[in-house]
Amino acid sequence: MTRALYDDDAYRREARASVVATYPGAIELDQTIFYPLGGGQPGDSGWLTAADGQRLRITETRRDKANGSIVHVPEGDASIFSPGMPVKLEIDWARRYCHMRMHSALHLLSAVVRHGVTGGNLSDTAGRLDFDTNGDMLDPNDIEHELNRLVAEDRPITNRLISGGELAAQPELIKTLSVKPPMHLPSIRLVAIEGVDLQPCGGTHVRRTGEIGALRVAKVESKGARNRRVVLAFAEIGS
Repeated sequence: MTRALYDDDAYRREARASVVATYPGAIELDQTIFYPLGGGQPGDSGWLTAADGQRLRITETRRDKANGSIVHVPEGDASIFSPGMPVKLEIDWARRYCHMRMHSALHLLSAVVRHGVTGGNLSDTAGRLDFDTNGDMLDPNDIEHELNRLVAEDRPITNRLISGGELAAQPELIKTLSVKPPMHLPSIRLVAIEGVDLQPCGGTHVRRTGEIGALRVAKVESKGARNRRVVLAFAEIGS
């Protein structure tokens, strides 16, 4: 299994690692700062550089479904690297940081809109959650006002581990209706926004809500008889 350095420090931009294996269109390392696609968050992009200066752009990162390892998808030929070779890792930090800000914003959204979450995803410019509101309408102005109030309060965002058994005994912490956390694991990460939200999540987040920046509700739309979709964007991007 690849050691996930981003779990310990989501702000780490560079690291060193060793190549474990290369496959057609994929590189596996012994450890990585690249977050793999999952939980609605895109996989990281960036660069791998060998000791001799050969540099390869990584266009995305995924988790291998067969063995759980993290694989880095290169833009060029993965075979320029070989097992045992040391490499320097650099993530596209501007893109990752936007993912962190938006992912934390979506946790705020799930606290502001008090309905079960039926789906969601995010990019470096926007994010969305779908809610089972039983057909009730949502007011975008009220949601936007409350989100920006919580951002301005600059509340701490922390995480801790909980066992699958402990989480099963607290089902109210699970907000997603369609996807359940991996309850079989010995430890599951909980992300806490002080006084606002607590839920299991394996994604990367900022340290305080103030880092998210001003948000706007780009739209609220109906997705069937019961579901409403709320789309968020960063205010600085414009309408």
